[in-house]
Amino acid sequence: MSGPNPLVVLIDDEAALHKYVGTNLRARGYEVRSASDGTEGLKLLSETVPDLIVLDISMPGPDGFQVLEAIRREMDVPVIMLSARGREGDKVRALDLGADDYLTKPFGMEELLARVRAALRRAGPHGEIPISPHRVGDLEIDFAARRVRLGGRDVRLTRREYDLVAYLARNAGRVLTHRQILENVWGPEYGDEAEYVWAYVKRVRQKIDEDPSHPRYIFTETGVGYRMREASVGSTP
Repeated sequence: MSGPNPLVVLIDDEAALHKYVGTNLRARGYEVRSASDGTEGLKLLSETVPDLIVLDISMPGPDGFQVLEAIRREMDVPVIMLSARGREGDKVRALDLGADDYLTKPFGMEELLARVRAALRRAGPHGEIPISPHRVGDLEIDFAARRVRLGGRDVRLTRREYDLVAYLARNAGRVLTHRQILENVWGPEYGDEAEYVWAYVKRVRQKIDEDPSHPRYIFTETGVGYRMREASVGSTP
C-alpha cells in the first residue's frame, strides 16, 4: 500500500460520478485522487503510485483503453474498468489489455466497493507456504519467488497472470472449472465471469507458448475449464 490508507485514483469525465464514488470511498477510509480525462489521468499517474485505479473507457483525449495500455507498460497496479456500453467486446478487450475487473454503468456502490476490496486483497501480501517449484518441459513456476521462467529466462507476467498460472500449477493434472479459477484467483465474489479466465489464459499462452493455438502447458477442457500439464521427472518437452 502507498500509505496507511489505500490510494485510489479515479479517472472519469463525469463530475457526478467523481462525487458519488469519491465520497463513498473516502467515507470508508480510502484516499482518493481524481482526473477528468485520459491526459490528466496519465499525468496524475506519473506523479504517484496508487494502490488501485478506477478507469472509465469513454473519455476525451486518450480513451480508457489507451490509458490502460500506458498503465500496463509502467506498472502492475489493479485496474477496474468502467463503461456505459456494456458490450461483450469491450469487456474482452479490457481484459485482454490487462484490466483486473470491469463494471457496467450504472452500478451499485456496494458492488463497486466489493470489487475494490477484492482487487486490493488480491494485490496484497501473499501468505502462502512456499512449495517446490513446478517444472514441466521448459517451464518453471517458482512459488517462493513468485517467478515464472521459460527455458531459463524470466517470463514477464502481471500479478494476476502469475496468480492464475500458480493456481493451475498447484493443481497440475486436475481439471479446474471456470468458477473454481475465478473464486481462487479473483476472489469469492466472482464465479460467473468466465470471460475473465478466457482472456487471461489467452494472455498467458501468448507469453509461454511458441504457438498459442497449440498450447503445451495449459490445456482447455471444453465447456468446463482448464488443466495445467503435470510435471514428469526427467521428461523432455
